[in-house]
Amino acid sequence: MGIVIIGCGNLLRGDDGVGPILIRHLWEEGIPPHVRLVDGGTAGMDVAFQMRGADEVILVDACRSNSPPGTLFKVPGAELENLPSLNEIHSHAFRWDHALAFGRWLLKDEYPKHITVYLIEVSDISPGIELTAPVAQQMRKLAQHLLEYVNAPG
Repeated sequence: MGIVIIGCGNLLRGDDGVGPILIRHLWEEGIPPHVRLVDGGTAGMDVAFQMRGADEVILVDACRSNSPPGTLFKVPGAELENLPSLNEIHSHAFRWDHALAFGRWLLKDEYPKHITVYLIEVSDISPGIELTAPVAQQMRKLAQHLLEYVNAPG
């Protein structure tokens, strides 16, 4: 099925919307036919189903780790799979990291062989604001990197 790029986050919470905004940016730039873009929003459960059958998944989201705003982290998906006990899971708290673990269990042979997660350190997640300058700048750099990656031969 090719590459699936999923942008997660809340568009109504400033820098937390960096994932979906990156997806819109990639869409406007144009992508090759072997790439599918997904606005994962805040629906973690949907992320698991969007990965089905993909050769590779690239997931982009915001993070808060006390690093400088705009810091970019690249992490193999397997390092972030986190599934709480079944007693603790409910749909309102099901995040994309849960979806990685749930997807491995659910999708079995259709689970992607390669998952990479890019996390961009936030500055402000106040309701209603746009991306802050350092987050917007890093988002544009990452978008350019992803465009070069998906358009590279082979």
